[in-house]
Amino acid sequence: MSPLLQLHAVEKGFGGSPVLKGINLALRGDSYISLLGPSGSGKTTLLRVIAGFDEPDRGDVILDGKRIDDVPTYQRNIGFVFQNFALFPHLSVARNIGFGLENRAIGAMPAAERRDRVAAMIELVGLTGLEERGIAQISGGQRQRVALARTLVTEPKLVLLDEPLGALDANLRTRMRDELRAIRERLGVTFLHVTGSETEALAMGDTVIVLANGRIAQADAPDTVYSQPASAEIARFLNCYNIFSGTRDGGDFVGPAGRFAISAASVRAAESAPAYAIRQDKIAVRPDGAGAGDGEESVGGTFIASEYSGAAVLSFFALDDGRVIEVEDHLSLREAPAYAEKQRYRLTWQTRDALVFA
Repeated sequence: MSPLLQLHAVEKGFGGSPVLKGINLALRGDSYISLLGPSGSGKTTLLRVIAGFDEPDRGDVILDGKRIDDVPTYQRNIGFVFQNFALFPHLSVARNIGFGLENRAIGAMPAAERRDRVAAMIELVGLTGLEERGIAQISGGQRQRVALARTLVTEPKLVLLDEPLGALDANLRTRMRDELRAIRERLGVTFLHVTGSETEALAMGDTVIVLANGRIAQADAPDTVYSQPASAEIARFLNCYNIFSGTRDGGDFVGPAGRFAISAASVRAAESAPAYAIRQDKIAVRPDGAGAGDGEESVGGTFIASEYSGAAVLSFFALDDGRVIEVEDHLSLREAPAYAEKQRYRLTWQTRDALVFA
């Protein structure tokens, strides 16, 4: 099956500064794609180029087999959901949702058909009974649904979502994740969802694309991105790895934290300085003086404090070189740990669980 959207060597810059640097991308239809990256990585610029709000300096944008670089935004059949929702405060919920149908430049439809389509979309997104309310009279989550319904009612081939959950509180964001996925699956349309939250990207995407410094650094299934980040930069951005600096010395990695043996299966290509990474939940805490067993690595550290997050506890240990190591304990697997403040412990992990970028 041909990809729904293809980008070939797309570049875009502003004021002589490059933002997108040769983006090559292929997205399949009927899928949920998360586009993850730190602030300034080019995420929103990439969406705007796809939507037609910005023209690429170089490269091709192809939708459903047709090049659309020079096609006006309103003719691309691409929907866009903005972070701030961009709703009309003087219009009702129903009028906001039907705005695109009433004002479309191409393919105008009879009023009765518009009403039927708006009513069906209101039911789909769970806004029945709120049709005549003003935007100021509904909650943040309901506004998010209005913005999504206004886009979906025009039946686009592709929906671009620019941090659509960023304006919602934490509890509502979690609920809306499930709702967005359920709505997308019912309609069978492709969503490209931009976010700076690694948790959101991993939870929502069938595929996670990581954008870094204007380039695609990795595009994989969520579990692959989480357990096998393609670079130390991605591992650092995921915020679940401890990363050591140093150099590779034969079969070992040597740095300020010590000398660690390297498993051949752990080695990844390095795009920058060599680094050694171990995931926070792969570390076991043992009494001080406990030696590492066969196939294990360890460092000594002093307990500082723990942070309780409900499902897990994150504990912080200071190493002898002054850096801090984080250890995550999932409470579904074991009881909450009880470490003594300023006590020394041995932090241990399996050699095979480390990732070495060298």
